[in-house]
Amino acid sequence: NWSGSLIVASLTGAFGSSFLYGYNLSVVNAPAGYIKKFYNETWERRYGFFVDEGTLTLLWSITVSIFAIGGLVGAIIVTPIVKFFGRKCTLLLNNVFAVAAALLMSLSLLAGSFEMLILGRIIMGIDAGISLSALPMYLSEISPKEIRGSLGQVTAIFICIGVFTGQVLGLPEIFGQESRWPFLFGAIVVPALIQAAILPFLPESPRYLLLDKHNTSKAEKAFQRFLGKDDVSHEIEEVLAESRAQRNTKLVSILQLLRTRAVRWQIVTVVVTMGCYQLCGLNAIWYYTNNIFSESGINHETIPYVTLSTGAVETLAAVFSGLVIERLGRRPLLIGGFGLMIVFFAVLTVSLTLQNTVHWLPYLSIFCILAIIASFCIGPGGIPFVLTGEFFQQSQRPAAFMIAGTVNWLSNFAVGLLFPFIQAGLQTYCFLVFAGICFAGATYLFFVLPETKNKTFHEISQAFAKRNKVTFEMQEMKHYPGERKSSEEQESNFTSSVDNGETKKGIV
Repeated sequence: NWSGSLIVASLTGAFGSSFLYGYNLSVVNAPAGYIKKFYNETWERRYGFFVDEGTLTLLWSITVSIFAIGGLVGAIIVTPIVKFFGRKCTLLLNNVFAVAAALLMSLSLLAGSFEMLILGRIIMGIDAGISLSALPMYLSEISPKEIRGSLGQVTAIFICIGVFTGQVLGLPEIFGQESRWPFLFGAIVVPALIQAAILPFLPESPRYLLLDKHNTSKAEKAFQRFLGKDDVSHEIEEVLAESRAQRNTKLVSILQLLRTRAVRWQIVTVVVTMGCYQLCGLNAIWYYTNNIFSESGINHETIPYVTLSTGAVETLAAVFSGLVIERLGRRPLLIGGFGLMIVFFAVLTVSLTLQNTVHWLPYLSIFCILAIIASFCIGPGGIPFVLTGEFFQQSQRPAAFMIAGTVNWLSNFAVGLLFPFIQAGLQTYCFLVFAGICFAGATYLFFVLPETKNKTFHEISQAFAKRNKVTFEMQEMKHYPGERKSSEEQESNFTSSVDNGETKKGIV
């Protein structure tokens, strides 16, 4: 039951948002040598001598890692933006950052200023930080609960497509040449402009219109567009039940959310999943790929083409996850993905350690790389974003995405900063560190994470109520302490829930 508007909204939103995040992760790899040469020539033209190797390495490291700092800024500022402008309008306004960044980076060579490239990376990071919070929020609120997981996986799928596109455009036949590398960054304007042209014709999130703007007529029209049917009374009533509870509730701040006992384990689970999402070692895999392919005897000139296999496997695995998530659920895919990564990290460590002794072991290393990428994309690659949208009520969701985004980008920066030291100290055994992180994440999720497939936000809250050591009645009162209802309204909004075999009454 995917309506045309739902498909267009998800594809357009992801193409101008998560696609650009994935694209900017991989786009700097192909032209790295040319950009360093540009830095050197610019330095020599300004100061009369070539930059030393240490300074050049520092400049390049800043260029790559500053993207994560911009992402952190975007994750911090997204809460007031989505509250004031709405989910769809935030995605629209975010294109200003993408276009500005593309112009700065693509014109840096012509202007002879590597500072423009670094500044453009910061601004592009801000765009990514905002979009990776606003897009999952938008998709989770416009989709029916029956396909919420599949629609949420669109974010992960387009991240993978973005990575693959960056690899393809970086080939020598396209933009992977010294005179053409600025076009790699100028191409960013295309998804941004397409999103800016299409999104205005699509509705805002109906939940935002109903719960934040209290506009029932627009919310009803939005539901009708996204669900592809005229009778949306059931969906309106389901959201109105939450609206009645939130009538006197303002947007929850981060401190208020952290102090709310009723969502304590939801916050911890989001922090764990987002932390493991970045710290599980996939960035390290990208770091090792060219070296392992070279060790296996593949010609240096053909390595860029073989590397495309990693992006293709990543994309196919993400699509597979999107197709099966509503059948298998979030929990098996997430825990299973981390479990498979542990196995292949262990095999990869043995293979890398012994690959100079057995001629066929480098090919096993290549297989392990592809298997780790596929395992990541099947579960951990996209489900953390889905869970963040499912765990929290409407008034808490912006603050929750800010927390998730902060953990995501800080972990991203930590990997980029610490991995060279880990690799230098442990050599091929560095992957055992990531296997340990995957094991810790999988163990936590096995004991704590409930299945959220086909569940409403209230049902998910009920699943966490016992672990948070609050009854569901207390949970609702803590969410909305200012709400006073008449006994008649309480009576009409009572529903039964089962907790450990005992039937209890909870105010919905």
